[in-house]
Amino acid sequence: MNKDQRKKRLVEIGSRIRKARKENGLNLHELALLSGISAPALSLIETGRRDLRITTLCQIATALRVAVGDLLEDRTKELSTAGAGKDEGYDLGDYM
Repeated sequence: MNKDQRKKRLVEIGSRIRKARKENGLNLHELALLSGISAPALSLIETGRRDLRITTLCQIATALRVAVGDLLEDRTKELSTAGAGKDEGYDLGDYM
């Protein structure tokens, strides 16, 4: 995989992360609190300007209540949140 292909892949993954975050009604700071990853780092990831480790991707997926695979691949459907308690909302009180 060449440099351009890597960059394109990072942008695609970042775009899916941003989409999932917005679908869950979270801003960057809220996702940062839930995932343990700083808001500036998340911003760089979402824009494809930062490569991320698999452990970081797992933290983000867990916070967003989606499968890691949904962030890695375009599965031409909405991100899977089945059984994730989407209607329960987020309790950010412990982080404030």
